[in-house]
Amino acid sequence: MAVANPDITPNPDTLHRRGLMFVLSSPSGAGKTTVAHKLLREDGAIAMSVSVTTRAMRPGEVDGRDYIFTDRTVFEAMVENGEFLEWAEVFGNFYGTPKAQIKAGLKAGQDFLFDIDWQGTQQLYQRMEVDVVRVFLLPPSIAELERRLSSRGTDSVDTIAGRMARARSEISHWDGYDYVVVNDDIDACFEKVRGILQSERMRRARQTGLVDFVRDLMR
Repeated sequence: MAVANPDITPNPDTLHRRGLMFVLSSPSGAGKTTVAHKLLREDGAIAMSVSVTTRAMRPGEVDGRDYIFTDRTVFEAMVENGEFLEWAEVFGNFYGTPKAQIKAGLKAGQDFLFDIDWQGTQQLYQRMEVDVVRVFLLPPSIAELERRLSSRGTDSVDTIAGRMARARSEISHWDGYDYVVVNDDIDACFEKVRGILQSERMRRARQTGLVDFVRDLMR
């Protein structure tokens, strides 16, 4: 009987897989940005999706790293040419997700993290469906959400009131997501989100290298 050479046995954990689009949404103050930054620091296999925007570059930002900065004319031409997976106008500025870069990355096995609202999430899902994993973070209570916003000390009372009104609107779309996590403790919330990401990576449909691997096992 022939004995398989252990040096050439493929490792199931290194089989090729298709990447995924991991969407994190939440109302302002519910912890989305903190969880996203922590995920990017601790998971080298996921990268932030870089949006195209017409807003002005802020101090410390780098073109191509934080955003791809352009003007309104170019952005509108890209919309006409169907170059975005999703796009929206927010406070007078346009933001969009470039289609070609994301599709090429997914095929190569790259995971992308998206920090977008429910409207952008809907657009992504309508176009990419099975590639999209939608996670919504909820605050433990409205009172706690308002406390978090107030504790920042950067917004006026009127601004906070506006953010709270927007938060209620965003929360109403919670049922348009695959997973909903209540953020009553940031570390516990992060572990749940990371667990979702790890599980979704192992979905059979994404394990494109499994077919050949299993065929070899059955020979």
